[in-house]
Amino acid sequence: MRDVKPVRVGNCVLDGRHIYIQSMLNARSDDIEGSVRQAVELEKAGCEIIRAAIPDMEAVKLIPAIKSAVSIPLVADIHFDYRLALEAAAAGVDKIRINPGNIGDMDRVKQVADTCRSKNIPIRIGVNSGSLEKEILAKYGAPVPEALVESAMGHVKLLERFDFDDIVISIKSSDVNRMIASYRLAAEKCRYPLHLGVTEAGTERMGLIKSAIGIGSLLCDGIGETIRVSLTDEPVKEIEAAKDILKCIGRREGVKIVACPTCGRTRIDLIRTAKEVEEALKSTDKNITVAVMGCVVNGPGEAREADIGIAGGDGCAVIFRKGEILRKIKEEDIASELLREVEKL
Repeated sequence: MRDVKPVRVGNCVLDGRHIYIQSMLNARSDDIEGSVRQAVELEKAGCEIIRAAIPDMEAVKLIPAIKSAVSIPLVADIHFDYRLALEAAAAGVDKIRINPGNIGDMDRVKQVADTCRSKNIPIRIGVNSGSLEKEILAKYGAPVPEALVESAMGHVKLLERFDFDDIVISIKSSDVNRMIASYRLAAEKCRYPLHLGVTEAGTERMGLIKSAIGIGSLLCDGIGETIRVSLTDEPVKEIEAAKDILKCIGRREGVKIVACPTCGRTRIDLIRTAKEVEEALKSTDKNITVAVMGCVVNGPGEAREADIGIAGGDGCAVIFRKGEILRKIKEEDIASELLREVEKL
């Protein structure tokens, strides 16, 4: 595990021991009621840190409204205007996302750093391929990982100049390879917590694939303290995707579904059954593996490590536990019988 300087964001401590799931509100910033409703939905879905865009002074009103409705930390997403950062801090936000180099002269950077230090509010430095300084882009000719990391470290030095080190860093790109390389380089250069994400990843299908590769690769390297699966979709879907990524690499407990892809031996409607079981177990917090297999070849044998599972036959199936067959059941009873066994575990 990477040696990380712990940073506290509300009731969350970013030290690498727990990977926090984050999402961002996409309700209009001037829709306070809609934003609060969405924040509550995200918390219920398992979101652990929420970010909200604060594009103007009017949007600062979101902060106390959201803070009164949820118990998880709130991050203010701010660009260019240092006064918004000061007002967000005064309103009680838990973290501020801003690029110190984009808010004006050193006096403004100092004001933000001093205010955040006095209120124990960390700052997330967010760099991406489209936000590089002109001189850095000219130096490297393209937003290569070295350029992105140099930009991030430059912003870090600005804050450190004013004795501020409660810092979180994100270095995002829509290019998965570039994103992975950038975070690996950043992890070598600093101890600050890293927020992982493939920016502008796309709609649900491709966004999940790109995020699973990018975020998953880095987490397997021991890199990353918070994650966001960016999807052009409802934010709750980002939480579901993030949970699945974390479960796949063993960093989050919950039900793991093992299901074979079917073949010519299959004699039951396994695709429908697998989907039914997956949907029914979505909210189950048991740390178990459930197998839905098409035949005896891929049943108690290949899936013998599953806590519970079924293997299809000709219009029927057998239920097995840790490779041992319990009983035979009819095809129409597969999902209900399997779920009944899960409840016993």
